[in-house]
Amino acid sequence: MTSNASQKLRIGYVPEHFSTPIAFAQKHFALDAELISEPLGTGALASRLKTSDEAYRIDVAIGLTEGFVADLGKTHAAGDQAGYGIVGTYVESPLCWAISTGAERDDVQSVEGLRGKKVGVSRIGSGSYVMSYVLADQQGWLSASSSAPAEQAPFGVEQIGDFAALRAAVRGGKADFFMWEHFTTKHYWDSGELKRIGEIYTPWPSWMVCARASASADGKLAVMAAKINQGVRWFREHPREAVEHITKTMRYSREDAEAWMETVRFAEDVRGVDPGVIDETVGVLRKAGVLDGAAGGSEHMVTIQRAASGQA
Repeated sequence: MTSNASQKLRIGYVPEHFSTPIAFAQKHFALDAELISEPLGTGALASRLKTSDEAYRIDVAIGLTEGFVADLGKTHAAGDQAGYGIVGTYVESPLCWAISTGAERDDVQSVEGLRGKKVGVSRIGSGSYVMSYVLADQQGWLSASSSAPAEQAPFGVEQIGDFAALRAAVRGGKADFFMWEHFTTKHYWDSGELKRIGEIYTPWPSWMVCARASASADGKLAVMAAKINQGVRWFREHPREAVEHITKTMRYSREDAEAWMETVRFAEDVRGVDPGVIDETVGVLRKAGVLDGAAGGSEHMVTIQRAASGQA
């Protein structure tokens, strides 16, 4: 069997516009890795980091902060070892989560009317699941006497699958609403398939880099981070190429791609994480009932630290 030292890193990512610098790192700077698209999102990426199935396993995952923190916290609370940790900060800016339903759904009209409805999520523990409870907390729908979402029940939760399945679910009645990134969803408001109910922003930097412990044991992560940093710089310095990549490989209009590029802020250096950011995220997720006190904090989640002053 080929030794781990000679194997390429398997990097899992969500196939959305945020992945553009990763593509540029491979295209222009010879990032020596196998890039693995995971349309089910961060919850599935976390599962792939933890699995023992060699065919399904990944070494590195780039996904949503809340999904990784929720998974690491729940794993720790259960007394288990995740086998991976947070090693980098990919996107510093918050994520705008759009709240959508089927365009023809007259029974779903406002955020205030979502209490008691059914939310569709890609996976339990995914960003779409976690943020639904952050929304419930912001709306004051969570009971102060309980920290378990199942007991608070601000709405029913339906595990649906990927983005296409979620769109079908709200049109067919299996779910009443779902939450997904704004620009990924916008095309479907414009086409008349979905309608926008509202939006909320993550109160934390939105994307992190995680790696299995075995991947952190050699120098591959440092090389990977340097290549992704180069990809980020190329993204900033070649906006026309970035727009072309987004419009040709994903379902975004030129106008939407350009508008998103005005809002996103990638990290200057993706290597390392400010533990304070993770602890603040844990605090919000506890308040929202996603995690409890047994989840712990950054001390068992962060593998590679950076000082708070190192943030962009």
